[in-house]
Amino acid sequence: MNPIREHAALMTRRQLFGHGAFGAGGLGLHGLMTRDAAATSTAAGGRRADLPHFKPRAKRVIYLLQNGGPSHVDLFDWKPELRRHQGEQIPESVAAGKRFSTMTGSQKERPMLPEITKFSRHGQGGAIVADFLPHTAEIADQLCFIKSVHTTQVNHAPAITFLMTGDERPGRPSMGAWLSYGLGGETEEFPAFVAMTSRDRQASCGQIFYDYYWGNGFLPSVHQGVKFRGQGDPVLYLADPPGIRRPVRRGLLDDLALLNEQHYQDVGDPEIMTRIAQYEMAYRMQASVPELADFSDEPAHVLDMYGPDVQRRGSYAYNCLLARRLSERGVRFIQLMHAGWDQHSNLSTQLKIQCEDTDAPSSALVKDLAQRGLLEETIIVWGGEFGRTPFEQGQKDAKNLGRDHHPYAFTIWLAGGGFRPGTTYGASDDFGFNVAHDPVHIHDLQATILHLLGIDHERLTYKFQGRNYRLTDVHGHVVQGVLG
Repeated sequence: MNPIREHAALMTRRQLFGHGAFGAGGLGLHGLMTRDAAATSTAAGGRRADLPHFKPRAKRVIYLLQNGGPSHVDLFDWKPELRRHQGEQIPESVAAGKRFSTMTGSQKERPMLPEITKFSRHGQGGAIVADFLPHTAEIADQLCFIKSVHTTQVNHAPAITFLMTGDERPGRPSMGAWLSYGLGGETEEFPAFVAMTSRDRQASCGQIFYDYYWGNGFLPSVHQGVKFRGQGDPVLYLADPPGIRRPVRRGLLDDLALLNEQHYQDVGDPEIMTRIAQYEMAYRMQASVPELADFSDEPAHVLDMYGPDVQRRGSYAYNCLLARRLSERGVRFIQLMHAGWDQHSNLSTQLKIQCEDTDAPSSALVKDLAQRGLLEETIIVWGGEFGRTPFEQGQKDAKNLGRDHHPYAFTIWLAGGGFRPGTTYGASDDFGFNVAHDPVHIHDLQATILHLLGIDHERLTYKFQGRNYRLTDVHGHVVQGVLG
């Protein structure tokens, strides 16, 4: 079956109805046109008419995805039992039946490895944070720590795909695409969904950033995340070619839009409406993006708060400040991905460097939004696709310690947007291995974020290949214990 030809046939029937249909036929025509108008609106980047489902607490999301898997037992989840039993084997009753990556899947010995950091309690809530994250510790009372997150995947790409799209297989819409489709953007000057990537300062480790991490899947392609580059202009072709003035460009786009609209009337392909919307967005971004990327209006104390790397394009600090500026301008979903947390054999040296790269900028983003009155309406998520094993990978010396991927219990933190500040929710067992109570599945996390945006995760659906799909697949519950 060819859906474009089917749509073209429908258009022909409409033309027939338009010339001679009355009564029930006329009502049928009205229904078809109303349905198509809604489809065209969402294809062109508009919000769905039935959303939000209820009054939202938040308007937007900034997802600080720490690609590679930060070690929860070294940063947030202090487990004295690991030190008491250092070098002893993880009890078989704890690890029995668990899958690991190929790097430790056949490892016969799994000696317990205690934290390589020092832990302290911070804030009125007494949150436990490692000394590698002093700036995060300062804002502990503004954060909601979830220490019982668990996932299904033990390797990076499927785990990130599951986290961002609700399925471990590429091809589903990412969370930002779902929000673009459901809620649209708050501005016409920028896309509803922007993605940025960065790597650790020493480039000692890092995973590949696949485009489908911010893809639109089967949704109209206008909902795909627009990736901002880390070098040069954030997006290509911001400047018109020599000799092309803005009025000339405007005239060219107007004529092109007329041709595309005629093409749409002929074949009915919704991607044609996407093309028109993208041309118009590109035209507006030629004016809006240069101003966005110009930090000259930022006070010195704000730049200092984000750290010395903030002026280096493509750095995590730069992207965090850009995220704040994008949130001010009404971008719905901002996805920052920072690689370098995959410490299989360099935990002793690289974990501290990774924390130094990300600690101050992450904290600054929370404080900056709070100072501007934007934190209450912005959800910030910090975390990886999984944690790291409480046991040592391989037989290393003290200078080459490492941990493998660990999906069974790990920690993330959230701030703003209706999450309860100064809260620690859930817990892992005495070894940081399995969830002890109040488990939070990835679909639960997704459902909770959507809930705070005014969306019932079971009702935000899109029909594809005869089935209604949603971000949370057929699972997920709102975690009431983390709501403020």
